[in-house]
Amino acid sequence: MKVTLVGAGGKMGLRLTHNLKNSKYNVSYLEVNPVGIVKLKEKGVTVTEPELCLPVSDVVILAVPDVALGRISEEVIPRMKSGALVITLDPAAALAGKLYNRQDTAYFITHPCHPSIFNREPDIENMKDHFGGVSAKQAIVCALMKGTEKDYNMGEKLACTFYSPVSRPHRITAEQMGLLEPALVETLSSTCIYVIRQGLDEVIKRGVPAEAARDFLLGHLHIQMAVLFNELPGAVFSDAANKALQRGLKEFIKEDWRKVFEPENVMDQIRSIT
Repeated sequence: MKVTLVGAGGKMGLRLTHNLKNSKYNVSYLEVNPVGIVKLKEKGVTVTEPELCLPVSDVVILAVPDVALGRISEEVIPRMKSGALVITLDPAAALAGKLYNRQDTAYFITHPCHPSIFNREPDIENMKDHFGGVSAKQAIVCALMKGTEKDYNMGEKLACTFYSPVSRPHRITAEQMGLLEPALVETLSSTCIYVIRQGLDEVIKRGVPAEAARDFLLGHLHIQMAVLFNELPGAVFSDAANKALQRGLKEFIKEDWRKVFEPENVMDQIRSIT
């Protein structure tokens, strides 16, 4: 199978290149950024000319930033052969209607879940693979925007290769992927975690030794997550902890916070990042 990776020398492109260059796929690599081209050469990868690979590729992966995806899709997709599969690594551009649309082309979206904080890896080096795609197992999510079951199966199999090692792929819809990102993990989760990090800085400013504060916070985050996400069946917070939790909800969490998952709100988030 002939595959072209667009943006091969970028942040995500290099991660995909790491797994694709030794795979069974016949892969061509496209990159225009001089820095990216140098990084690919360091990996022993040579950049191909678009006219040599795009018209003959069975699959084209667009590993480019959301803000550039619409423009680049207009340059790439019209040059693909009929019946080929387009793969994007994020749902935002597709849901925002930014992708160039061809009736005779299939569209598949996939995104990594990244290794779970409760990942059970055999050694410490694997545990250090926080992003995934190197040695730590991760789940992935996949969605077929347009195409056949054959297209989906081809996309999922390829995604399991370039996100390897994959523990399991989840099939969801593109709209459900939008609820997960940006709504759940960026708009909501990143914000909450960012505020927690700011809280760590605040207690350090108020005199708590930095190492003590960090150890105390990260240890408590671990057990709190284990309780809330049922990693310790039957475990619950203490009465005192629950009282503090309820106070926190009243003091600095808005009652209407769930509006970030309303369809129009999600679309507004998507439009803002594309």
